[in-house]
Amino acid sequence: MTELRALGSSGLLVSPLCLGGNVFGWTADKAQSFAVLDSYVAAGGNFIDTADSYMHYFPEQGNEPGQSETIIGDWLATRRNRDDVVIATKVGDHPKHMGLAPATIKAAAEESLRRLRTDHIDLYYTHFDRDESIPVDEIITALDDLVKAGKVRAVAASNISPERLSASLAFSDREGLARYVALQPPYNLVSRDTYEGARREIVEREGLACVPYFALASGFLTGKYRPGKSVENVRNLPGLAGGYADTDRGVKVLDALEQVATARGVEMATVALAWLAEQPTVTAPIASARTVEQLPALFAAQDLHLTDAELLTLTAASS
Repeated sequence: MTELRALGSSGLLVSPLCLGGNVFGWTADKAQSFAVLDSYVAAGGNFIDTADSYMHYFPEQGNEPGQSETIIGDWLATRRNRDDVVIATKVGDHPKHMGLAPATIKAAAEESLRRLRTDHIDLYYTHFDRDESIPVDEIITALDDLVKAGKVRAVAASNISPERLSASLAFSDREGLARYVALQPPYNLVSRDTYEGARREIVEREGLACVPYFALASGFLTGKYRPGKSVENVRNLPGLAGGYADTDRGVKVLDALEQVATARGVEMATVALAWLAEQPTVTAPIASARTVEQLPALFAAQDLHLTDAELLTLTAASS
């Protein structure tokens, strides 16, 4: 991954595949996580995504919020490569720092910096904008304070309504404060209306970068999860990958992916990421890997250029 891309107007240059850190400490232990991170940067990757809340949604498995940040921080300290990578994390979903009130944003940022063992966060996302009673001007002002203090280089948004995204950008422009440079929406072949439409129009009009998460639909688009097939995997849960397997769209998309992948001699995950990378405004899809062996299929997407006919086949199946 030698081709770096501009991340909106941030001045940051990032690889075309962003490595998701949600599995670190969850389905990948510390040693596995270090191996995946080492292999990713050895292949030229430099863009690592995490959040202060990963993966507290599954406490029965021993998960704690912030464990992904801690593993990445330990890796950065061990490898001494902080200046070589772009670290993105998020605020707003940690159980002790829930929401986007200004004091919460600032307190959570300090905790993230401590866990990441760094003095700055390259890209800081608002994770969820659940409480719309908090004015966007208060959120943007708090983020701007972090940028002015040198603790954050650039700011972005993840799960946010089109109206609040537009209002945030307008306030930044009006007041000359830090401005969102990217949007991280859920977006993939089985979840298109989560981005296409008003959100994509804003991203395109305002010059933002799109860094989609759930790029492989939590593993569903790898072809691992099929109708009626039992898979022993923590992700095969309602609302995660297994939730798509019994839908008409899911079946059609898998059939189309398999058709293109077989013809090209590549993995289905490679085709799914290549389709996403071809979509307007997308800068770097996010995909995670539990093991080093899962990485080559992700890396291969940047070299797979789908034909117009292949793109049409996949797009039609996902409609």
